[in-house]
Amino acid sequence: MLAIGRYVKNRYILFCLGCIVVIGGLHGLFLKLVEQVPSFSPLLFPTLTIFLLVFHLFIACFMVMKYWCDKRRLYLVAIAFAFAGSALLMIGTLSSFPAWLHLYQFNVINYNDAMIFYMFRHLLMAILIIVSALLYIIRDYPLSRLAHIAIVVGALIFTLFMVMLAWLYSSHSPLLSVDLVDNETRQFMMLWSHAVNVILLILWAVTLVTLMVITRVRNLFWVSGNFLCVCYIMTLSMLLVGGHAEDISWYRARLFETIATLLIIFVLMYDVFNLYHDSHLKYQQSYQNSIRDPLTRLYNRSYFYDALSQTLSTAKASRPVSVIVSDLDRFKRINDCYGHLQGDKVLQFVANLLMDSVRPQDIAARIGGEEFVLMLANTSSEAAHQVAERIRLNLSSFDKTSSEGQLPEPITISMGVFTATSSDVAAETCVECADKAMYEAKETGRNRVVVFQ
Repeated sequence: MLAIGRYVKNRYILFCLGCIVVIGGLHGLFLKLVEQVPSFSPLLFPTLTIFLLVFHLFIACFMVMKYWCDKRRLYLVAIAFAFAGSALLMIGTLSSFPAWLHLYQFNVINYNDAMIFYMFRHLLMAILIIVSALLYIIRDYPLSRLAHIAIVVGALIFTLFMVMLAWLYSSHSPLLSVDLVDNETRQFMMLWSHAVNVILLILWAVTLVTLMVITRVRNLFWVSGNFLCVCYIMTLSMLLVGGHAEDISWYRARLFETIATLLIIFVLMYDVFNLYHDSHLKYQQSYQNSIRDPLTRLYNRSYFYDALSQTLSTAKASRPVSVIVSDLDRFKRINDCYGHLQGDKVLQFVANLLMDSVRPQDIAARIGGEEFVLMLANTSSEAAHQVAERIRLNLSSFDKTSSEGQLPEPITISMGVFTATSSDVAAETCVECADKAMYEAKETGRNRVVVFQ
């Protein structure tokens, strides 16, 4: 059973199973569509081509933006040129369907040109995707600026060359010619059925194997790339089974390619969402580290003063703001007798007690070595005194046993309370007044709470 579990968990097996499920679902969807619509409009093929063109432009722009964010990902450039060149070649495909632009030219369709652009589109994409896989291998090796530029320019020249070559082989140029489809009978020629289609199938199979070996299907991005190869193998297989243009295989291949590309876009968008989610978590973690004390995880001095200033701006008699400054009694003796490590445990214990003793909207901060401060919004002086007294009594009730060794001996705390009832009071003044009350508590015997008068 364990061997079977490891076999099923293998990412290659999971990828193959996923492809089978998706392809089976798309095939079932197409069969349902054929039952509902037995014949298709001549405009369906150019309409799907338009959607596919937009999808490929979207993916090309997406790859360029990812490359722009991280110039080390040079392999993204090859993928971007693959989809951008594919979009340009689909413009040539649309030019073969004048019915898309002219309402009364339904029968003037150059199927041979459409297949020529289709052939060069697959050649361009397969070769550039193999190049991207090879560039992925050297992603961690630093390249010189000259080599970097040479690779980008080389991909651009190759893309333009393939587009120009497709244009020269089509009916738009008398220089070269190749017959893949008979425009009169719409039958596929032997060159397409027995040579070109088979070569393209082999090329995409090599591309798929190359991607799977190099990338190991390690993340969603490369899952989508491998799935793209599978999709093109399926579309070429559909056309290999079909005998002529405009038959059911002709439309099924283009519909399958369009929907599969849309699924790839969804996968890429999900990949972007994961990247954003991870970066957002890292930003939140970095932000929390910048506003919190690293030892106690209470807020630090800077954040406390900012929060207090913002809260004081709305302070009034009906919405008082209370500040409690507290200091551990004879804490230096703890460090001298038990060591600084034990002293840190005492500070962490007191910090947790403070956080558990106030409301979620209140602020607990560490502003000095053993000095802590609380901000209680919308809290009167009497209520703040009760909170401070509860904290003092709670802390003094712990000893070494009840604190599970975090306190080496009973600890006491002195606390001072100040309440602001006007927005004219500055944050520094609030802390200073509460600090004075705390020192009064120290001077009058420690382990007590004093309200500033």
